[in-house]
Amino acid sequence: MTASATRYLYVARHGEASPDETELTERGRLQAALLGERLRSTPLSAVHHGPLPRAAQTARLIHERLRPGIPLRAEEPAGDYVPYIPGPQELPEGSADRLNAFVEQALDGDRTRGPELARTALARFTGPVDGDEPRHELVVTHAFLAAWLVRDALDAPAWRWLGLNHANAALTVIRYTPGRPAALVMVNDMGHLPPDLRWTGFPPELRV
Repeated sequence: MTASATRYLYVARHGEASPDETELTERGRLQAALLGERLRSTPLSAVHHGPLPRAAQTARLIHERLRPGIPLRAEEPAGDYVPYIPGPQELPEGSADRLNAFVEQALDGDRTRGPELARTALARFTGPVDGDEPRHELVVTHAFLAAWLVRDALDAPAWRWLGLNHANAALTVIRYTPGRPAALVMVNDMGHLPPDLRWTGFPPELRV
């Protein structure tokens, strides 16, 4: 069956985490709660989240503020991993060494698991859906997968997830309409956060 309804994918990075990343900070919990308040009236059909504590805690805090009955699902493809490892000829000459060093530092030693999960994430979370009604889904994840999903929506080269940054508890929305290219409705939106809670998790030199 050909998918015939629009999917709205809401993508959020987890809230600010403790230095050892085992839990959210007080600021991170507040960020998550405020994101939940923002999404309260959104007709979500499911909340998916990565299995690590910072994503799971963020998802639970959001979920507590949504209408009752929405499934909350821990899923490995929504987790924290390197989604794509570029080859030496793919990267721009002026930044190849720096980007390669970043990827190598982020890898956990397994060079196949991340790309496999990234392919699964695209199959699981993107594209139009079957049925007559639009579907709205939230994925609470990490910076790398958020960047990978934005890159895919733009049909950019696979390596271009690098350099796409997402702040803690910021919101990105992607619309997948049958017969049309994916559309970025908003990216890294922090309108639900007061100024002192914005830009956490973002590279200091890029904060505004």
